Amino acid sequence: MAVKGPFKVAFGDVFPFGAFVKGGVEAVRDFDRSTAENFVQARDKDTGELVWAVEVLDADPESKGTFKVKLTAPVQPMIPEAPAGFPFVPVEFEGLAVTPYVNSGTGRLAYSLKASAVLPANLNKGGGRAAAKDAA
Repeated sequence: MAVKGPFKVAFGDVFPFGAFVKGGVEAVRDFDRSTAENFVQARDKDTGELVWAVEVLDADPESKGTFKVKLTAPVQPMIPEAPAGFPFVPVEFEGLAVTPYVNSGTGRLAYSLKASAVLPANLNKGGGRAAAKDAA
């Protein structure tokens, strides 16, 4: 049996130490339809909604660097404000899905992350908002 397309995962399974957004939300370019003079924003092939991206820092101490999480939404998602004293915004992703693929440059298995929403992290409860929803 082969996994085809994205499969849903729990936020806490991907980010057991939490996640932080670094920067803002940006539109994702549709490379097939865009030209040098004309930017065309990508649309999700399943929902038809616009695709946005945020740069994410995994709070796992063994994680290296940052990566992008794509968001699908009809309008640009808003990133919550950082709590006082935080250099980055702690967030949780709702509707998180993973798409595995083979990186053509290295030949190694890689994956991309897509979510339906970005929410402020619930820092007052162990496991956070998404973990509580996933457990229900």
